[in-house]
Amino acid sequence: MGDNNNSPPGSPKEADHDSDANQIVKDDSSLETIVRKFQDSMSVGKRHAFWETQPVGQFKDLGDVSLAEGPIEPPTPLSEVKQEPYNLPTQYEWTTCDLDSEDTCTEVYNLLKNNYVEDDENMFRFNYSKEFLRWALHPPGYFRSWHIGVRAKTNKKLVAFITGVPARIRVRDEIVKMAEINFLCVHKKLRSKRLAPVMIKEVTRRVHLENIWQAAYTAGVVLPTPITTCQYWHRSLNPKKLIDVGFSRLGARMTMSRTIKLYKLPDSPATPGFRKMELRDVPAVTRLLRNYLSQFVVAPDFDENDVEHWLLPEENVVDSYLVESPETHEVTDFCSFYTLPSSILGNQTYSILKAAYSYYNVSTKTPLLQLMNDALIVAKKKDFDVFNALDVMQNESFLKELKFGPGDGQLHYYLYNYRMRNALKPSELGLVLL
Repeated sequence: MGDNNNSPPGSPKEADHDSDANQIVKDDSSLETIVRKFQDSMSVGKRHAFWETQPVGQFKDLGDVSLAEGPIEPPTPLSEVKQEPYNLPTQYEWTTCDLDSEDTCTEVYNLLKNNYVEDDENMFRFNYSKEFLRWALHPPGYFRSWHIGVRAKTNKKLVAFITGVPARIRVRDEIVKMAEINFLCVHKKLRSKRLAPVMIKEVTRRVHLENIWQAAYTAGVVLPTPITTCQYWHRSLNPKKLIDVGFSRLGARMTMSRTIKLYKLPDSPATPGFRKMELRDVPAVTRLLRNYLSQFVVAPDFDENDVEHWLLPEENVVDSYLVESPETHEVTDFCSFYTLPSSILGNQTYSILKAAYSYYNVSTKTPLLQLMNDALIVAKKKDFDVFNALDVMQNESFLKELKFGPGDGQLHYYLYNYRMRNALKPSELGLVLL
């Protein structure tokens, strides 16, 4: 029920040379890339052997008007759900990972830090912090049994991991209880062991035991069948460092000093009443967010507990700001981003790329462009190197104007055991998965 949940930390790709704003770039049309894409397309049949046995939208059914939207398979009686775990290869055993245990959390952190998603050129790898993992995996109503590890029997070393957390996701007018599947990671040395399908089946079984029959997940690869495909965009905050580490490169006819000047931001936010979100703001932010998310075809159904968990600021995990009208004291606008650094592989000078990822943003009185520019300003003040955003919700309206450049990472969104007759446009999606 999920592949590793992210497209790689990617880097901006070749942009048009007419636009100074898109000058930080990297060529995506190298021979290696073309060969790799060709090989990928040739292995489609092989790669989907597993997914073709699962209740997911199949490519052959796309646009078939005779198929109803909704669950693909009905729920099984709980008594008929397999009671014991799936069999692993004999040298491995299941373990449930308690992220409240410092030792276990460190093991999970190290497994992901060394083996999780990399970009195509193997220059960057996601480096989720321990605080982030605890936040991501302990939402209201979470099940510890859904935080699943695989250990080697001989030395008890953690060699693989997959997680689910419960969520309520609205699809058109239906609110569906789902699991969000994330952090599927198998140790690099065990990639040939076919562990991933067993892990996906096992997390699915444990989700079924809680009487939940649908799931949402994302992947950087095409599986049957995306509900939408989004593009990552990157906004340089520290252009010199991004160029030095190879995340981006100097555009044609650009000097370093011109580039630094191009991306320079004001010292402080422009919007009167722009401040950090506090606990007392949870009801107002919930109202704002619920009202905003109602316009999208697929979006989370957040209540106040969810908003408190997912959006109340936590240092080095999630940042949230709002606009409180100086006159009426009404909360009119909101923006947020989460912290996901990447390890920089093989660079002598720098080891970490500090990236902010746009999360949920709502503009009612302050223009979205101005709100997001203020978000860039506070992210720069907090020493982020780059600000990333997907072209979901209304994000497209500010990307080019605020000097974001398109990346080479695409992120495909999937639903498990829930059919959508037609794919969505990214702007119809109101869901951000970590």
